[in-house]
Amino acid sequence: MNLESIYQQHVDTVYRVCYSYLKSQADAEDAAQDTFVKLMKSAKATIISSSETHLKAWLIRTAANTCIDRLRRHRAEPLDNYEQLPGNDDASNEVLQAVLDLPDKYKSVVYLFYYEGYASEEIARALRKPSSTVRNHLHEARKLLKERLGDLYEAQ
Repeated sequence: MNLESIYQQHVDTVYRVCYSYLKSQADAEDAAQDTFVKLMKSAKATIISSSETHLKAWLIRTAANTCIDRLRRHRAEPLDNYEQLPGNDDASNEVLQAVLDLPDKYKSVVYLFYYEGYASEEIARALRKPSSTVRNHLHEARKLLKERLGDLYEAQ
Protein backbone atom coordinates (compact mmCIF):
# COMPACT_ATOMS: atom_id res chain seq x y z
CA MET A 1 0.00 0.00 0.00
CA ASN A 2 1.47 3.39 -0.94
CA LEU A 3 1.17 6.68 0.96
CA GLU A 4 -1.34 8.17 -1.46
CA SER A 5 -3.77 5.31 -1.09
CA ILE A 6 -3.32 5.37 2.71
CA TYR A 7 -4.13 9.08 2.67
CA GLN A 8 -7.21 8.63 0.47
CA GLN A 9 -8.49 5.80 2.62
CA HIS A 10 -7.94 7.39 6.05
CA VAL A 11 -8.05 11.17 5.65
CA ASP A 12 -11.73 11.43 6.65
CA THR A 13 -11.20 9.43 9.83
CA VAL A 14 -8.10 11.40 10.81
CA TYR A 15 -9.91 14.68 10.12
CA ARG A 16 -12.89 13.64 12.29
CA VAL A 17 -10.58 12.69 15.15
CA CYS A 18 -8.83 16.05 14.89
CA TYR A 19 -12.09 17.95 14.68
CA SER A 20 -13.45 16.19 17.76
CA TYR A 21 -10.50 17.55 19.74
CA LEU A 22 -10.04 20.99 18.20
CA LYS A 23 -13.60 22.02 17.23
CA SER A 24 -12.27 24.13 14.37
CA GLN A 25 -12.25 23.18 10.71
CA ALA A 26 -8.98 25.00 9.96
CA ASP A 27 -7.19 23.60 13.02
CA ALA A 28 -8.48 20.10 12.30
CA GLU A 29 -7.26 20.31 8.69
CA ASP A 30 -3.82 21.44 9.87
CA ALA A 31 -3.62 18.69 12.49
CA ALA A 32 -4.72 16.05 9.98
CA GLN A 33 -2.06 17.27 7.57
CA ASP A 34 0.54 17.12 10.36
CA THR A 35 -0.52 13.54 11.11
CA PHE A 36 0.14 12.45 7.54
CA VAL A 37 3.42 14.35 7.45
CA LYS A 38 4.45 12.35 10.53
CA LEU A 39 3.50 9.19 8.69
CA MET A 40 5.63 10.19 5.70
CA LYS A 41 8.58 11.10 7.93
CA SER A 42 8.38 7.86 9.82
CA ALA A 43 7.34 5.87 6.76
CA LYS A 44 8.67 2.74 8.33
CA ALA A 45 7.90 -0.34 6.38
CA THR A 46 6.37 -1.82 9.53
CA ILE A 47 3.72 0.90 9.78
CA ILE A 48 2.83 1.10 6.11
CA SER A 49 2.89 -2.65 5.48
CA SER A 50 1.20 -3.54 8.76
CA SER A 51 -2.36 -4.69 9.01
CA GLU A 52 -5.11 -2.24 8.20
CA THR A 53 -6.18 -2.27 11.86
CA HIS A 54 -2.68 -1.43 13.11
CA LEU A 55 -2.25 1.35 10.54
CA LYS A 56 -5.61 2.89 11.39
CA ALA A 57 -4.87 2.71 15.13
CA TRP A 58 -1.47 4.36 14.55
CA LEU A 59 -3.06 7.18 12.56
CA ILE A 60 -5.80 7.77 15.16
CA ARG A 61 -3.34 7.79 18.08
CA THR A 62 -0.93 10.07 16.20
CA ALA A 63 -3.79 12.43 15.28
CA ALA A 64 -4.98 12.52 18.90
CA ASN A 65 -1.46 13.24 20.17
CA THR A 66 -1.02 15.97 17.57
CA CYS A 67 -4.26 17.60 18.72
CA ILE A 68 -3.35 17.31 22.39
CA ASP A 69 -0.04 19.04 21.66
CA ARG A 70 -1.89 21.81 19.81
CA LEU A 71 -4.33 22.26 22.70
CA ARG A 72 -1.48 22.54 25.17
CA ARG A 73 0.30 25.15 23.05
CA HIS A 74 -2.94 27.02 22.32
CA ARG A 75 -3.97 26.99 25.96
CA ALA A 76 -0.89 28.98 26.96
CA GLU A 77 -0.97 31.56 24.18
CA PRO A 78 -3.96 33.74 25.10
CA LEU A 79 -3.09 33.72 28.80
CA ASP A 80 0.13 35.63 28.23
CA ASN A 81 -1.50 38.79 26.87
CA TYR A 82 -4.99 38.57 28.27
CA GLU A 83 -5.17 42.34 28.86
CA GLN A 84 -5.13 42.82 25.08
CA LEU A 85 -8.11 40.57 24.46
CA PRO A 86 -11.19 42.37 23.14
CA GLY A 87 -14.05 43.01 25.52
CA ASN A 88 -11.97 43.12 28.66
CA ASP A 89 -13.18 45.43 31.39
CA ASP A 90 -11.99 45.77 34.98
CA ALA A 91 -14.40 43.11 36.28
CA SER A 92 -13.52 40.53 33.63
CA ASN A 93 -9.81 41.29 34.08
CA GLU A 94 -10.19 40.71 37.82
CA VAL A 95 -11.96 37.39 37.19
CA LEU A 96 -9.34 36.30 34.65
CA GLN A 97 -6.55 37.30 37.02
CA ALA A 98 -8.18 35.20 39.75
CA VAL A 99 -8.31 32.27 37.30
CA LEU A 100 -4.63 32.77 36.44
CA ASP A 101 -3.78 32.78 40.15
CA LEU A 102 -5.39 29.36 40.68
CA PRO A 103 -3.11 26.35 41.15
CA ASP A 104 -2.11 24.82 37.81
CA LYS A 105 -4.35 21.77 38.19
CA TYR A 106 -7.39 24.09 38.37
CA LYS A 107 -6.24 26.83 36.03
CA SER A 108 -6.04 24.57 32.98
CA VAL A 109 -9.48 23.04 33.34
CA VAL A 110 -11.18 26.35 34.19
CA TYR A 111 -9.58 28.11 31.25
CA LEU A 112 -10.42 25.34 28.78
CA PHE A 113 -13.98 25.01 30.10
CA TYR A 114 -15.01 28.66 30.46
CA TYR A 115 -12.76 30.57 28.10
CA GLU A 116 -12.32 28.04 25.27
CA GLY A 117 -15.70 26.32 25.59
CA TYR A 118 -14.54 22.71 25.81
CA ALA A 119 -16.71 20.12 27.55
CA SER A 120 -15.29 18.29 30.55
CA GLU A 121 -14.99 15.08 28.54
CA GLU A 122 -12.94 16.87 25.87
CA ILE A 123 -10.70 18.41 28.51
CA ALA A 124 -10.22 15.00 30.09
CA ARG A 125 -9.09 13.55 26.76
CA ALA A 126 -6.79 16.49 26.04
CA LEU A 127 -5.18 16.43 29.48
CA ARG A 128 -5.26 12.63 29.74
CA LYS A 129 -7.18 12.68 33.00
CA PRO A 130 -10.39 10.95 34.02
CA SER A 131 -13.56 12.99 33.40
CA SER A 132 -14.39 12.74 37.10
CA THR A 133 -11.07 14.42 37.96
CA VAL A 134 -11.77 17.27 35.56
CA ARG A 135 -15.27 17.77 37.00
CA ASN A 136 -13.83 17.66 40.53
CA HIS A 137 -11.17 20.24 39.63
CA LEU A 138 -13.86 22.49 38.16
CA HIS A 139 -15.93 22.17 41.33
CA GLU A 140 -12.97 22.92 43.61
CA ALA A 141 -11.86 25.83 41.41
CA ARG A 142 -15.35 27.37 41.56
CA LYS A 143 -15.22 27.25 45.36
CA LEU A 144 -11.80 28.94 45.38
CA LEU A 145 -12.96 31.60 42.93
CA LYS A 146 -16.08 32.26 45.00
CA GLU A 147 -13.90 32.78 48.10
CA ARG A 148 -11.48 35.08 46.25
CA LEU A 149 -14.00 37.11 44.28
CA GLY A 150 -16.95 37.27 46.68
CA ASP A 151 -19.76 39.43 45.22
CA LEU A 152 -18.01 39.73 41.88
CA TYR A 153 -18.22 35.94 41.52
CA GLU A 154 -22.00 36.02 42.05
CA ALA A 155 -22.38 38.71 39.35
CA GLN A 156 -20.56 36.59 36.77
